[in-house]
Amino acid sequence: MTGYVRRLRAVATSTGNDTPAGQGLVDPLSERELEVLRLLRTDLNGPEIARELVVSLNTVRTHTKNIYAKLGVNSRRAAVRRAAELELS
Repeated sequence: MTGYVRRLRAVATSTGNDTPAGQGLVDPLSERELEVLRLLRTDLNGPEIARELVVSLNTVRTHTKNIYAKLGVNSRRAAVRRAAELELS
């Protein structure tokens, strides 16, 4: 069984009480992605987020792209809204 199928089955059979935040996601956000997501809620731009996290702008862009893919969105505003719906932030 592939990892993807295992994750789908885990989500489908989860009880919801003892699962981490974002359990509704097939591929949950990593701790670092959650940090970036929290900063996406602010007025900071990409370079400012990179400085805050002490990483390159390219790294922030990669995390942001991964966040968008995992949340099924294509903008910063939509990511923040979807995260609120999932109670991720």
